[in-house]
Amino acid sequence: MQRSAVGMDHEAMNIAERRRQVTGLIRAARVCTLTTIALDGRLTGRPMLLQQADFDGELWFFAHADSSLVRQLRVNPEVAVGFGMPQERCWVSLSGTARDEYQRDRADWLWQPGLSAWFPNGPETTGLTLIAVHVTATHLWE
Repeated sequence: MQRSAVGMDHEAMNIAERRRQVTGLIRAARVCTLTTIALDGRLTGRPMLLQQADFDGELWFFAHADSSLVRQLRVNPEVAVGFGMPQERCWVSLSGTARDEYQRDRADWLWQPGLSAWFPNGPETTGLTLIAVHVTATHLWE
């Protein structure tokens, strides 16, 4: 009985450490490749800028509601997100399901001035939506 408790504590520590590593990598990298499944079944990747600094099991991105990205994830929400820092010899691949939803309070909280290049009216830009990726698996290489 004690052995399994120690094993569980060790496993919990590994999960916590892995989450810290993933958070550190995505915070430093910020730019990722978000891959969706196109309507014809092909994989389609595009660069995206992550909006939050901490990894809590979900990743948030800004997008245009009428984009191919949003159309694709509405049909098939399975996605992959890849971050890399070659200079640090670290890479992480996250997979999960994505959804688009506009939450004005979250958009205000996540907003950064550099996003004005794509969304000139800020969080009030017509057609702006948020993409939330609920991460179900991570793979970390160092």
